[in-house]
Amino acid sequence: MDERLLKPISEASYLTADNAGRYRAILRYFYKRHERMQHFLYPEEVYEHLRQFEHFSQYTIEMLEHDLNQLVKWKNLYARQETSNVKTIEEFKKKRFRYQCSPYTVEIERMVMSLENMGEGFGGSLEKTLFDRLYESLRKLSETGKNADSNLTDEEWHRIWTDIYDYFTKIVQNSTDYIAYLSSENIEDRMMTEAFLTYKDHFTQYLRDFIISLQQTSLQIESVISGLPSKTIQHVAKREADYQASIPRLDQQTLTAEEIQQSVQEQWDNLKEWFLGKDGRPSELERLQNSTNETIRRMTRFVQRLGERHQHFRSRKKDYLHLADWFAHLTDINEAHCLSSLVFGVSHSRHIYAEEKRTENIYSDIWDEEPSELIIKPRVRQYREKTKPTAIQNHKLEKIAALNDYMEQKEAEQRMIEQYIDQNTITFKSLPVIEPQVRKVLLSWVGKAMAKKDRTIKVESGRVLTVGLIDETLIRLESKDGVLHMPNFQIQFLPQEDDDGKRHKNLR
Repeated sequence: MDERLLKPISEASYLTADNAGRYRAILRYFYKRHERMQHFLYPEEVYEHLRQFEHFSQYTIEMLEHDLNQLVKWKNLYARQETSNVKTIEEFKKKRFRYQCSPYTVEIERMVMSLENMGEGFGGSLEKTLFDRLYESLRKLSETGKNADSNLTDEEWHRIWTDIYDYFTKIVQNSTDYIAYLSSENIEDRMMTEAFLTYKDHFTQYLRDFIISLQQTSLQIESVISGLPSKTIQHVAKREADYQASIPRLDQQTLTAEEIQQSVQEQWDNLKEWFLGKDGRPSELERLQNSTNETIRRMTRFVQRLGERHQHFRSRKKDYLHLADWFAHLTDINEAHCLSSLVFGVSHSRHIYAEEKRTENIYSDIWDEEPSELIIKPRVRQYREKTKPTAIQNHKLEKIAALNDYMEQKEAEQRMIEQYIDQNTITFKSLPVIEPQVRKVLLSWVGKAMAKKDRTIKVESGRVLTVGLIDETLIRLESKDGVLHMPNFQIQFLPQEDDDGKRHKNLR
């Protein structure tokens, strides 16, 4: 990893410091004067400029000197002592300075101004001529690379490569920003308004022209990129390194020849992957084309919805009057039938209804099935099915018989359970082969008791019992319909209180 990524950028501290307003105003003035080729400024010039604004009405020269010293510490400004007009030692000791903004500050201010002009939304554009320019530059590189006797200088090679990568960078940045602009939430909200109908033709034509240019030029660009040999790119990287080395510089922060060649190779790989893709994945060019087509379809849907909404609230009175007049002047009955069917639909259409298949046999034929009978009811609101008055039947005897059967069943279950109670305890491990009904009752008691916090429940017979676990072993509970492996539970019946408040034991 590059060690520069791990270091903080002190030059950007003035943007978020406590007195960011003062620092930004000072450096913005330095940046504007730098653009006018006035690189060195005196504090008096800066102070005179700031005093023009109401916000700096209480600003003093001492505060300015403090801010300038702070900006020098952050490496936003370079301070140079002025000694040309010094006449005495006292004037030399005062150290009168001139200030110059640093290269970092110039780039930061340039970026901040572009951000201020951009606003809150995305910018960008879809310039169809950029693909033509990129193709011409790539074709020039291909032809020059094939000519072994070319006597191009390092500067000319640098210009060819710079044109290629600059065009590619503009295509990527502008197209990405413009598609993001069209996909933003604010633009979609504006597309749903009536005012969008005025601009929809211009938007659609703009996108379609870009798609046509993209389709016409992209194949040529891909063909040139695929045909360029790797040695041509290596030669370009070497000539670029030689060109950068020929530029005289006094600082020691320039890149080495190997780093420059690696940077050129990485830039070419990015360009090649953007147009051709990599490892079977779709290229960014295809994604750009799909995004543009999807944007056109989305605009078309918005326009259709607006048209439907506008059509929904439009009166159809004139249409109906025109149809009625047309129908009244027809002389042929067949033409009248045709017009009526187009306006109102077919009058003799019927819906077919059938019951579900009665068999799952896939080889059965429809002629083998019994016909379905459907009783058609009149389509009137007042229709009600006829009902015959019937007497209320008394089912008291059936209810008593059902209740007696239920009570007898419960008494039989209780008698069977009583057989397995030993000293108010039922131990599952000691049970013999039991009936399935008994097993279901005992397990239901265990389930209800385990759901309680105190493991205690009251059963239908009125008894109160608690369930406990003897140990962690598994036991076998055998019944006539199978064997159940379960924990070693034990059911303990607790003493009950009668109506007088006296306790008594549940005897077997």
